[in-house]
Amino acid sequence: MSTRPVHVVGGGLAGSEAAWQIASAGAPVVLHEMRPVRMTDAHQTDRLAELVCSNSFRADDWSGNAVGLLHAEMRKLDSIVMAAGDACQVPAGGALAVDREGFAAAVTERLMAHPLVTVAREEVAGLPPADWDSVIVATGPLTSPALSEAILSLTGEGQLSFFDAIAPIVHVESIDMDVAWRQSRYDKTGPGGDAAAYINCPMDRARYEAFVEALLAGPKAEFKDWEHVPYFDGCLPIEVMAERGRETLRHGPMKPVGLTNAHQPQEKPYAVVQLRQDNALGTLWNMVGFQTKLKHGAQTEIFRMIPGLEKAVFARLGGLHRNTFLNSPRLLDARLRLKADPRLRFAGQVTGVEGYVESAAVGLIAGRLAAAERLGRPLDPPPPTTALGALIGHITGGHLEAGAGSFQPMNINYGLLPPLEAPRHGPDGRRLPPKERGRARRRLIGERALSDLETWAGWRALEPAE
Repeated sequence: MSTRPVHVVGGGLAGSEAAWQIASAGAPVVLHEMRPVRMTDAHQTDRLAELVCSNSFRADDWSGNAVGLLHAEMRKLDSIVMAAGDACQVPAGGALAVDREGFAAAVTERLMAHPLVTVAREEVAGLPPADWDSVIVATGPLTSPALSEAILSLTGEGQLSFFDAIAPIVHVESIDMDVAWRQSRYDKTGPGGDAAAYINCPMDRARYEAFVEALLAGPKAEFKDWEHVPYFDGCLPIEVMAERGRETLRHGPMKPVGLTNAHQPQEKPYAVVQLRQDNALGTLWNMVGFQTKLKHGAQTEIFRMIPGLEKAVFARLGGLHRNTFLNSPRLLDARLRLKADPRLRFAGQVTGVEGYVESAAVGLIAGRLAAAERLGRPLDPPPPTTALGALIGHITGGHLEAGAGSFQPMNINYGLLPPLEAPRHGPDGRRLPPKERGRARRRLIGERALSDLETWAGWRALEPAE
């Protein structure tokens, strides 16, 4: 066994989880955290895994919620983040919320006490030294300009993003196709040969004007001083476009030209909202041009004014904020290694996932893959039928396979996992109503995921030899 350490840069959730997984497998690890030598505008302490915003890890039900399924999978793989979260839990209904100070203290104490973990309080500026032959970069959305520039220089990639423009994403099954229809503008055939690549939701003049009024009146989230960045014309929030003129949207992302309503071909829509497929499975569709700083409650209310989306279920709501994330599908391989320099792996929010749990989950897999490589035990990523595997698959290729355009951060959701058909009848022969079928389908997906995780080669591959 090699005694050379794996280096992990960044002591947030992803970096802490990666370091724990590496050490637990029996490989030495150096965890580099710049706080308190250099503090950030967002952090308050020098503790590892400090929670900057919410104290919630969201829903904890593996049988009915995708993030709850991710919790369950991570628990099976000895996640330090989940262990500390469970130990520091505070009442939050069906969600897992934690005492943030106790949580960070618990993670810090366990890592500091592990004999194979060394915590180095120092900033790693630019690319890690060349003699570090195995590195996990887990520096989060506030990755330093020096490191960002170094990655740009190394990859020649012009799509390393410093600005996060997010449009809402809708579960396709919640779109009313008796109102909406499939068509590409001017029936133009795309690279995949599909002339009906968009879902279109029509608006008449009265609905359009009411929609614009709602956008202008809706409450907006404000930038923090340290978060402020200039808007770019290519990713203006939809409400900012509306402020520039009431007709701006119908001459921009909501233009009706080149489209014919399949349900009412004689009536030309006044405006059209388009949705574009967002993942290879076709279960998720993003609202084209609808990046926004509307507060989340206002988004669901206002966007459900759109015909065909009255009952929309959102996999992700929109947002626009400062962020740093890689164009991971182009830059990373299936094992999270930088194609231009495979000694570097990336983990956490910088890879293009959103949420505490998702960031830690990518750290968990990056840590296991790095440990397997160091210990000479070949290991493939988890299967795509697991929440962990689906998340890794999305950021390392699933988005490209969907032909969905620019890569944007994503939370875990059922749309990332291969679908399963729920039974139409219960054990008693009674036909199940839609809500019960939905619950049954989610449970089946969870059961499949947990079963497939058990048979994954990585499940036992990294247990230290006796």
